[in-house]
Amino acid sequence: MGLVTFVDETTTGERRGAMGVLVDEERLALRELIRLRVSEEAPAEGADAAYERAIEAFGRNGFLVLVGDRQIVELDEPIEIAEAPEVIFLKLVPLVGG
Repeated sequence: MGLVTFVDETTTGERRGAMGVLVDEERLALRELIRLRVSEEAPAEGADAAYERAIEAFGRNGFLVLVGDRQIVELDEPIEIAEAPEVIFLKLVPLVGG
């Protein structure tokens, strides 16, 4: 069991929303960490829709996920929980007009 802390960050370095969640597994795919985060934040009846929106946003580069010193680029990439004290969701801001 390990504690994972989800942190929201912007490209300007602003950090918000640190939230710790206990995880029973030793390793989880990124998609499961996203599901875990959404289930902690969204009302139960809207969690599935919120999860789908989050997966879609990840797919269109709406945010990056950083674990330690590396970027996770695949939804099925396994993440070692013991090595992931912080999972940073870095929100990307589109260029004006782009």
